[in-house]
Amino acid sequence: MSNEIATFGAGCFWCLESALNQLQGVEQALSGYMGGHTKDPDYRSICTGTTGHAEVVQVSFNPQHISFEQLCRIFFVLHDPTQLNRQGNDTGTQYRSVVFTHSDQQAETAQAIIDELTAEQLFPRPVVTEISTASTFYPAEDYHQGYFLQNPQQGYCQVIIAPKMAKFRQLFNSLLK
Repeated sequence: MSNEIATFGAGCFWCLESALNQLQGVEQALSGYMGGHTKDPDYRSICTGTTGHAEVVQVSFNPQHISFEQLCRIFFVLHDPTQLNRQGNDTGTQYRSVVFTHSDQQAETAQAIIDELTAEQLFPRPVVTEISTASTFYPAEDYHQGYFLQNPQQGYCQVIIAPKMAKFRQLFNSLLK
């Protein structure tokens, strides 16, 4: 069976990319942009919030080792899906919570998980994660790829990403490479 593609937006892509690249069955998680109206966007234009793109991570994964459903569930743990167009201090539509689906099955799975999270009232506010059909993926600039691994002493990495990675490794230890 060949690899499948999944694309998630959970605010800043550095944290999500770092976590997903540690999972068994993930061939590659790549930071980039999707969902906008500007051709060939770059980080500077994305930050203006005017391109319509979200910061995303596109994942190539082997479904025999990790399922799209597992990836979705991890995605919902790694960010706050109740914050509309923001994650913490990062605000704007480029930081929206979104699942860009590559098939009807992915759309159904993502919606079922959102419905489950809503029914179980696991969050104090409603889940606002958008489900959209995948469009053109634009890889982010090279310096964004593997950012956390390359810059662990950077302030944002220490304060925001490192604690999330510790929680991630604890919760999903059995799924790590």
